[in-house]
Amino acid sequence: MKVKVIPVLEDNYMYLVIEEHTREAVAVDVAVPKRLLEIVGREGVSLTTVLTTHHHWDHARGNTELARLLPGLVVLGADERICALTRRLAHGEELRFGAIHVRCLLTPGHTSGHMSYFLWEDECLDPPAVFSGDALSVAGCGSCLETTAQQMYHSLVETLGTLPPETKVFCGHEHTLGNLEFAQKVEPCNNHVKAKLSWAKKRDEDDVPTVPSTLGEELLYNPFLRVA
Repeated sequence: MKVKVIPVLEDNYMYLVIEEHTREAVAVDVAVPKRLLEIVGREGVSLTTVLTTHHHWDHARGNTELARLLPGLVVLGADERICALTRRLAHGEELRFGAIHVRCLLTPGHTSGHMSYFLWEDECLDPPAVFSGDALSVAGCGSCLETTAQQMYHSLVETLGTLPPETKVFCGHEHTLGNLEFAQKVEPCNNHVKAKLSWAKKRDEDDVPTVPSTLGEELLYNPFLRVA
């Protein structure tokens, strides 16, 4: 399983997930379809499916144009407000793309219909990955807009926070610096926060993405996974 990180708009991320044996590809959160198709062409893969985490324009606005350009494209998500949605997913549902398994995890908080996607591959030493949209980000989380704080706590701590610690976290935005600055105010004596903040500043200076992190790392410095 190969993941292409695609920075778009001001601070968003799209992702292209490639099954390296079948050369089938799945996109996550299509905001800029032209940019995505350039990378699909360069990689020589067949894009069959879009996984959308939530309905906000900066994560789903490209679905309609992409579906027009690729007849038969499947657009999946948990919220009927998602552009060009072809089928609504349920919590716990599992999908398969060649050797890649996808478990759909409903993670309400940022929106009521937010879905995160946990991916792993059969007989592969590579760690699993979670595409968490605006639920969980590096050292932070998305704004709680449509549900209660208790629901968001459940999504972050009980649904995402219990995934294997080696899981790579691919989030929806590059908000790492601001998140870590907040985390440092919450836990000024946390050396993991200090070290990650120093690392993130260097990445920012070099204009390099800070994704992915791992869930194990998030448990060390993300205050929203450390509330207990």
